[in-house]
Amino acid sequence: MSRPAPQGALWALLVGNFVIGTGVMVVPGTLNEISASLSVTVATAGQLITAAAAVMCIGAPLLAAAVAGWDRRQLLAITLLWYAAGHVLCALMPSFGALLPVRMLTVIAPAIFTPQAAACAGMLVPPEHRGRAVTFVFLGWSMASVLGLPIGALIGGHLGWRMAFMAIAALSVASATSIWLTLPSGIRPAALTAEAWLRVLRSPVLMGIVSVTALQGAGQFVLFSYFGPILKQSFGADATTLSVMWALFGVCGLIGNMVVSRYIDRVGAGRMVLITTVLIASSLLVWPLASTLAWLAVVLVPWGLGCFATNSAQQARLVGLAPALAPGSVALNSSGIYTGQAVGAALGGWLLANDAGAWMSWAGLGLVLIAISLSVAIDRSRRAA
Repeated sequence: MSRPAPQGALWALLVGNFVIGTGVMVVPGTLNEISASLSVTVATAGQLITAAAAVMCIGAPLLAAAVAGWDRRQLLAITLLWYAAGHVLCALMPSFGALLPVRMLTVIAPAIFTPQAAACAGMLVPPEHRGRAVTFVFLGWSMASVLGLPIGALIGGHLGWRMAFMAIAALSVASATSIWLTLPSGIRPAALTAEAWLRVLRSPVLMGIVSVTALQGAGQFVLFSYFGPILKQSFGADATTLSVMWALFGVCGLIGNMVVSRYIDRVGAGRMVLITTVLIASSLLVWPLASTLAWLAVVLVPWGLGCFATNSAQQARLVGLAPALAPGSVALNSSGIYTGQAVGAALGGWLLANDAGAWMSWAGLGLVLIAISLSVAIDRSRRAA
């Protein structure tokens, strides 16, 4: 199989992750509008995040096995078209009860795309460049936070959440076309055998890393899921102000991911995970001190720098430790991301529903500190082995 230079394909995968990330985060960005439009509480609307994350969590490893033999060019393009159709249908749903199952079907696409794009990127470059390629492709999620999330929130705030969903559908079609035109045909990672899956599941190091990912995600999404409603209630933020705050968070996320992408092969993936997770923890620690929007903007900077960068470092960490097992380990890591989102959103919703919103940052911090402790223990055990 002859392949062209991979740069165009890597960019297409990055853009695909941008679209996927924007679609995943459109619900947190438009939670106020969804709640008002469908006449449900914010905590109830937030269960769209929990339910979608549960689907992505379970779907990532199961679908990785189901699509193992597919040509990645066809698989990723079709996945984005599914995403487009799902967002169109979501925008047409008349009630929360109708929206929830359609949203759950729609997010089958992220369960497939993100892990398969990461594994595919690792096959397009020489082994010594895998870490950088994987983190480069994952920059799409940071770009989604910089551009997609605030623009989606702005569209949702002024034109309604349905128009935000339709915009994502249009982007998905464009991204599917880009994947089809630039990705080489014939990329078929070797299907993981049952024995290989067992090697992943029985590896204390690999599964420990996945657990770190889940704990990080849970700690962040206790607050992140309800960021819009919290700013509206506590600081009187309107749609434009909220969009600006999302954009600040996203810019920091892009910067953090770019730094990680540039230096991860030199510093080491495990150390990068530690640095980025400590940044997240520092923001959660000082969150209760943010008494104004200006101070809140300052508090968000470390969190933004670490938020998406730590997921990139975790993906590269898994690919570097066991390249042959990457399709399975990266799929399980994506499952860990979405497990964290589901747990965090559910916990945050429960705290809000029980008038315990003041405890959200402390609950998140506790989970992130456990993640830090586990990550450090994994690195120490590997050095001692």
